[in-house]
Amino acid sequence: MRRISGFLRVLTTVFVLALTFGPGTSFADKKDDTLTIAFQRGILDLDYTQTTKREYIILSQLTDDRLFDIDPGTLKIVPAVASSYSFADDLTLDVTLRKDVKFHDGSKLTADDVVYTYKYALNPDTQNKLYKKLSTWMASVEKTGPYSVRFKLKVPYPLALRDMAARFPLRKNGIYEVGGKYVKTAQAAKLTGTGPYKVVSFQPGKQVVLERFDGYYKESPKGAPAIKKIVIRSIPDWGTQQAELMSGGIDWMYSVPTDMAENLAKTGRATWLKGPSLRVGFIVLDAAGVTDKNGPLTKKAVRQALNYAINRQAIVDNLVKGDSKVIYAACHPIQFGCAQDVRHYDYDPKKARKMLADAGYPNGFPLALWAYREKEVAEAVAADLTAAGVKVNLRYVKLNALNKARRNGEIPAYFGTWASGGLADTAGIADVHWREGSDRNLSGDPEVTKLMIGAEKVNDQEKRAELYEKGLKRIAEEAYWIPLYSFTLNYLVANDLNFPTPADGLPRLYKASWK
Repeated sequence: MRRISGFLRVLTTVFVLALTFGPGTSFADKKDDTLTIAFQRGILDLDYTQTTKREYIILSQLTDDRLFDIDPGTLKIVPAVASSYSFADDLTLDVTLRKDVKFHDGSKLTADDVVYTYKYALNPDTQNKLYKKLSTWMASVEKTGPYSVRFKLKVPYPLALRDMAARFPLRKNGIYEVGGKYVKTAQAAKLTGTGPYKVVSFQPGKQVVLERFDGYYKESPKGAPAIKKIVIRSIPDWGTQQAELMSGGIDWMYSVPTDMAENLAKTGRATWLKGPSLRVGFIVLDAAGVTDKNGPLTKKAVRQALNYAINRQAIVDNLVKGDSKVIYAACHPIQFGCAQDVRHYDYDPKKARKMLADAGYPNGFPLALWAYREKEVAEAVAADLTAAGVKVNLRYVKLNALNKARRNGEIPAYFGTWASGGLADTAGIADVHWREGSDRNLSGDPEVTKLMIGAEKVNDQEKRAELYEKGLKRIAEEAYWIPLYSFTLNYLVANDLNFPTPADGLPRLYKASWK
């Protein structure tokens, strides 16, 4: 009831504002060339090396640059601060730097800064959020000239450039040393970046004000930003965000629930943009028998029956909506290596009931289905399984509780989602869910691990695609998962704002412009 009453309150707010401002009101003000956006979560730390949350990634795209960048349209890796690169062999990457890149304090970026950045990231004593991933594949970094750097890898790693493009903002040499001592929070409140925007004021948890950096290098793949100033406001409540958009207090909001986006767009006072997201939803089944070594889910026919029991298309059409699509492979269709030629389980409840009966469960069996988000979807899945004869106990809990229960081996099935950290490569989802020892890998199938994780260790892209295809076909045939749908990402923007929706769901606000 709280969810329904909250939604009605939002609609009431929109209706009142529509009456208040009238059809001719201009609610988006671009006269001062300031784009104001809203985040539900507040920014508490300007330094992206200390966090992994989505809001901070969006901010870092504005304030930081990296050696490489991901083109938001093609999702290809392109040089950024790097002017060129080459692999001397599978374990040696040589990078040449541009000579016109500046930090926001006006100093020029050189090889010393790049070496400092990566040595900082490779040092566990700095307690940064980069170390855990980087240390698995990078061995060392060294300066080979004033504007050239050499990286040594521990193992062949085909995602090296993509990781560098997504995760490693460049820092000024010595920036974390204050008074001769290392200070973890040295960049938390006052950031010296190299991105197209610089921070001019910061109120933690409330507001960040950015201004276009006039010293930004001309050959950047990001291009020259069109808007002079960007203000990021923390507004946790959806209703308040929409009211602000209606009144001209903000110009942009994202990840908006579809029903809310539809209703506000109908007023004509904002533009509803729909874009892809790399997040997918799925059900993980305990095929390995972690919770019950002889349980129903250890039988292939039972898992296949559950796949036939769920009406994915109805869930997409009636609940998820937007640009979401039904999926059958255990990855997002736009990710590299996400083979679509896998076994499909179309909705067939009659077949599901027969398969369960043939497998020895004519009266079904009890199943605890865990979930932590998209409650309506979880309820729809539970209803479909119940209609097929399964006695579902839906355990809707907080994420922390689900994670704890999974670590303890207490979950026979759960509704999960994954956004791959914005990585348009099947490795983004495979690395966590099919790695040996992962509590998310409930398949108990070493062959799947060999294929899906093995693809991360091969530089040949064709070979990688072949490994993923074999792995994904096996996952589908054995029905280790019930893939459900890809998510859509909704934006509401002022009518006089141009905002190109990115292919990977990561907003690049430096691409925004006024109409």
